[in-house]
Amino acid sequence: MAFTFASSAESFYDKASVKQIDLATFSGNIGILPEHVPMLAVLKPGLIEVIEDNDVRKKFFASSGTVTVNDDSSVQILCEEACPIESLDAAAAKDGLSKAHTSLAAASSEAEKAEAQIAIDAFEALAKAAE
Repeated sequence: MAFTFASSAESFYDKASVKQIDLATFSGNIGILPEHVPMLAVLKPGLIEVIEDNDVRKKFFASSGTVTVNDDSSVQILCEEACPIESLDAAAAKDGLSKAHTSLAAASSEAEKAEAQIAIDAFEALAKAAE
C-alpha cells in the first residue's frame, strides 16, 4: 500500500510501498494492512511501527496527528512532531515526566491541571517508547 508519513519538520515516507502500519489512536491501537477500510483517526502520543515490503521494521514516536486511510488503500500520517525511536532520550523523558507530575501537584487552576495532565500523557508515552 502507498504510505506517506511526515511531521512539520521531516518527511519519513513519500508514497512508499509498505506491508503494515501499527499505531495508537484515541479509539485504540490499530493495525493497517492493504485493503483496510477507509478511515480517519486522531493519533495518541505513542509508537508508530512500519513494516516495509522487505520486512524491515521501523519505529517512530509521534506526539500527535492524524491518520487517513483512503478508498485506494493509500495511507497518510501527518504529525505535529515525530522522530525515529533511536532519537529518544529515555532519561530526559523520565525527567520530563517527573516535572510534569510536580506541575500537576502544584496546579491551582483547571487549565494548569489540564496542561500538566497532557504533559504527563506525552512524557509517559515518550518514556515507554524509549525503553
